[in-house]
Amino acid sequence: MEGDDDKPSIPAWVMTFADLMSLLMCFFVLLLSFSEIDAQKFKQIAGEMSKAFGVQREIPALDIPMGTSPIFDKFSPGKPEPTPVDSVRQQTTEQSPQLETLSAELESQLQQQVQDTTQQQVATSVEALRDVLENELQEGRIQLEHDRKRVIIRVEEKGSFPSGSADMTADFEDMLDKVAEVIARLPGEITIEGHTDNIPINTSRFQSNWDLSAARASSVANALLIGDAVQPERLKVQGYAETRPRASNEWPETRSLNRRVEIIIDLSGSIEEYEAQLRQLMEQDLGDLVKDLELHDSPAPSP
Repeated sequence: MEGDDDKPSIPAWVMTFADLMSLLMCFFVLLLSFSEIDAQKFKQIAGEMSKAFGVQREIPALDIPMGTSPIFDKFSPGKPEPTPVDSVRQQTTEQSPQLETLSAELESQLQQQVQDTTQQQVATSVEALRDVLENELQEGRIQLEHDRKRVIIRVEEKGSFPSGSADMTADFEDMLDKVAEVIARLPGEITIEGHTDNIPINTSRFQSNWDLSAARASSVANALLIGDAVQPERLKVQGYAETRPRASNEWPETRSLNRRVEIIIDLSGSIEEYEAQLRQLMEQDLGDLVKDLELHDSPAPSP
């Protein structure tokens, strides 16, 4: 028989392998338990362990919010208490339909009246100038234009100024005397604009077209002020040189159209003043209507 010493023994590495497998199994079991941990229980256990091991928080943890919805589920509404009144009246911040209709009608009438007055004032001004400047208009020396708020007297260079000069001819001065008598009776600001073509100029008096255009506009302004009919406060002089052409400067025929002086009568100021006066009257009428409606709608006094 063979002795016990002859029996085969377990290899030494088996014990190390078994210990390693046991540790790995415990590790994965621990990971599994963490993946399914209850946060509330873990917090409770951690708190108990912190107390057991002497861990203390200096700042107490905040309580968990009790609300589950952003809408308040508890409130204390005020107790409604009726207020005794003798009569019931409707109070509103909006206008009644009657007031809205009246206000719209008055606004429409205001706009229409201002438009009619504006057109009438411009037409009257243009007609007065046509009567005075009939000969000049037929000869083509001047042009008369107008829009909604302006009347424009355009004076061509031909027959008014010698070429490259700001000295007016005698006929042009006589025409300006008649123009001054008419525009003195018209309201609004008067702007005198000087314009030239694009041909450079350099003389002993004018170094550029800017000087020439401004000098011609100033000459017209001085002529309008001779008879003291036009107030100086109404005049404004501007020189634009060749910056605002009416036609092309490539051809002599069209280039001459750019050499001009324009007298612009702006009626917008008087029109705005007239509109403000009408609007004030409209507001007064609307206020009177509101008072009448309030008196009409107010309840009769109780006996």
